[in-house]
Amino acid sequence: MKLKVTLITLSTLLFINNVFAEDLNGQACNKLLASGDAIAALDYAQKMLQANSQDKDALLCQGRSFFAKDDLNKALASFKLAEKNAKDSLDSTVSLFLIANTYKALEQHEVALAQYQLAIKQARLANNKALERMAYNAMGDIHHGNKQLPLALDAYLLGHKLAANDNERGESCEKVALTYHGLNQHDLALEFQIKAYLLHDAVGTLDQYAHSSIELGRYYAMVKNYANAEKTLNKIIQFAKEQGGAYYQAKASSVLATVKFANGDKLAAKALIEQAKSIAKANRDSALEEEIAKETKGLL
Repeated sequence: MKLKVTLITLSTLLFINNVFAEDLNGQACNKLLASGDAIAALDYAQKMLQANSQDKDALLCQGRSFFAKDDLNKALASFKLAEKNAKDSLDSTVSLFLIANTYKALEQHEVALAQYQLAIKQARLANNKALERMAYNAMGDIHHGNKQLPLALDAYLLGHKLAANDNERGESCEKVALTYHGLNQHDLALEFQIKAYLLHDAVGTLDQYAHSSIELGRYYAMVKNYANAEKTLNKIIQFAKEQGGAYYQAKASSVLATVKFANGDKLAAKALIEQAKSIAKANRDSALEEEIAKETKGLL
């Protein structure tokens, strides 16, 4: 997600004004950016560039600051300058990856894909599997968004092989499962979603666990394993109630409604739809109401 631009606080203003030129560094600039203060980070990066116009760390921080402010063309120019001033393969990988991300945000997908490929080549030279994996996943996201599912699957599977820990494996398995689902290969979608669910259950966030549970219930239903679908969805509905997760309670209820309907229990399906709608309305969540309507379209 893009960082939200916030007002420069008095403390950050004092911080900027009290730093001498010889103390300026990329780490401090990135810290400002990570705090959500893109304006302060941009000011800091430009101070660095006044001291050294070819400072690749300053150029990267400046580019990321412009990106956070949705000034994508200026971000692109900064990243390209950083790539020209790269000192090694790792520097080049980072710059190329950010260039690709910016082209992706500009919806220039073919150019973005070509830049991700260049980033992958440099990542291999730098022996940086993390950035290589991220580039493959980003390519998969572009292909998936463009409905090029076989290409998306190829990219996601390559990224999956490079996952270094259970969090990354869980993320990759979910992407692969979703793509198999889109390809109507539901047995494989279920296989990878079970893996994602188990990984998120062990090391994921509550959001990841809840989302993976709902999708697991959906994929069980796709292979007509309605008993496991209902068991999985009822479990996450109860979990969401206990944790105060109204969104996931409503979302899981709407998916369970489709399971009940498919299994011939139309009365239960109707009750679940009404329950999901009631939760969304009570929380004034119009986006959730639209999701529920889309999920349950044609059931009643």
